Amino acid sequence: MKLHRAIDFLAFGLLLLMIPAALSTPSSAEVGVGISVRVGPPALPVYEQPICPGPGYLWTPGYWAWSDGDGYYWVPGTWVVAPAGMLWTPGYWGRNGGVYGWHAGYWGPHIGFYGGVNYGFGYGGVGFVGGEWRHGAFFYNTAVMHVDTVHVRNVYVNRTVVVRNESHVSFNGEGGVRARPSREEESYRHEPHRAALAEQTRHEHAASRNRELFASANHGRPAVAATGRPGEFKGHSAVAAKSAGAPYHAPRVLSKEARAPAAEAKHPASNGLHAANRPSATPSKSNSSHAVSAPRPVSAHPQNQPREKQPHVQAAPKAGPAPVIAKSAPRASNREKKR
Repeated sequence: MKLHRAIDFLAFGLLLLMIPAALSTPSSAEVGVGISVRVGPPALPVYEQPICPGPGYLWTPGYWAWSDGDGYYWVPGTWVVAPAGMLWTPGYWGRNGGVYGWHAGYWGPHIGFYGGVNYGFGYGGVGFVGGEWRHGAFFYNTAVMHVDTVHVRNVYVNRTVVVRNESHVSFNGEGGVRARPSREEESYRHEPHRAALAEQTRHEHAASRNRELFASANHGRPAVAATGRPGEFKGHSAVAAKSAGAPYHAPRVLSKEARAPAAEAKHPASNGLHAANRPSATPSKSNSSHAVSAPRPVSAHPQNQPREKQPHVQAAPKAGPAPVIAKSAPRASNREKKR
């Protein structure tokens, strides 16, 4: 009897040790569909990017979130202190069979598929060209990022990644962006990754309590489209939308009737990204003209990046791993060009 009790206590103790370890381990499961609705999101509003608060911050673009009570509301784009060595893959809405499913964003060593949606400021639909990690410090590409180079010295200029793309479509699928994840993006989706940070979650929750951010009130042109830090919806860092991305059309069904089972919205099949979806814009720090990755890989090594001057390294808030950069689609071969 005593032996059985000892074994039970031992098993219970091991279970207690395993629980916190499991909770603290970054998720390696694939990103699934969260909320599913039968009403599509409004177009992405046009706005300027607020200035970066300081070194180590990474831009997370704004997006439309869903409330069962009142429909879509805008979550302003904001700067957050990035986990060292990690990049943010934005979430996106994907349409499948008349149902729009939300695929949540995540932090990881590479940029995965985010629906081909053109969020701007380096997130042009494929990869990310707004900056890169170098030896524990994040460097900003000022060709597409609004950075004060007096206080942030980890910068470079690469205009070769800037092409024209003025799309404001906010979802993937029929009637939206017809893009599919490449094999590489699919592999990134299965890498160990982390969910949104606590400040990102609080930021979205605060947006859901602001009536001015609901599409039913702002008609696709939110009073606060972006902000310098999470949850700061007032002050000099809060930026209003310049315009709606497209004319707003109120949904014909009530928000409570628009919900659909999550199983009805699936992740797009891995088919390779269609060449027709490659955006074709002049450099701008407004998401009305976005910078996106050019159809060739961008090297993580400084000497392979064109720039105006050699940057002075300023340490990021936290140390991180070796350089990581999101890869863009490879250059087409000569044989493919002849075709």
